[in-house]
Amino acid sequence: MFCFQCGKEIKIDRQPGRNDICQSCHAYLHCCRNCRFYDVKAHHECREPQAEWVQDKTAGNFCDYFEAASSPPAVSTDRAAEARRKLEELFRKK
Repeated sequence: MFCFQCGKEIKIDRQPGRNDICQSCHAYLHCCRNCRFYDVKAHHECREPQAEWVQDKTAGNFCDYFEAASSPPAVSTDRAAEARRKLEELFRKK
């Protein structure tokens, strides 16, 4: 899998747990942004219709439908979205 935040490849032989973090940037691994179902254009930003809504897509969660994305995250060209992401990171509890 790859970290959504820094893009680093993560070698893990199991599903990441809620509190597992990237050793490079300390982002949560079991979060919406690292899931193969994450899609900003889908309802609730998730292509899995049975998944519950998660407000913070970067926080560790207990979603039963989580499947680690197998490709690196796409580079965002949306400057407003990138600025919002950085602002949210400032106030995220670690």
